[in-house]
Amino acid sequence: MRISTDPSTDSGDYEFAHQLRVRFAETDAMGIVHHSRYLPMLEEARIAYLRHVGHPYQEIRAEGVEMNVLEAFLQYRRPLLFDDVVDVHTTMASVERASFQMAYLLTVAGELRATGVTAHGCVTPEGRPTRLPAWLREFL
Repeated sequence: MRISTDPSTDSGDYEFAHQLRVRFAETDAMGIVHHSRYLPMLEEARIAYLRHVGHPYQEIRAEGVEMNVLEAFLQYRRPLLFDDVVDVHTTMASVERASFQMAYLLTVAGELRATGVTAHGCVTPEGRPTRLPAWLREFL
């Protein structure tokens, strides 16, 4: 799979936003968020998005579906700093037969800080590929 989504820098293009605050433990000696801490932020926003659209991740898993991350892309525009309140704007960017991509825009007080995309595939608890849930295919 290759990420094909070009994430928008316009917050109006995203249907959902999740707010979080940068913790001290996520920063380096200069008070800047370490690059490794962005992926957990995207994950937190993705889980909140799924809850928002009526499909909490616990229910998806209970139905025998896991949504593995296949690829991730991040573009750092300006650093996030300790105690910043970050809006992680999230949307379903594309849905294919067996995979989907989500786009993210990270802003602080409306100012662009980063963009990202995650690509996902659905598998069974045993790790075998499986069809996307019907509700997810409706995004096609």
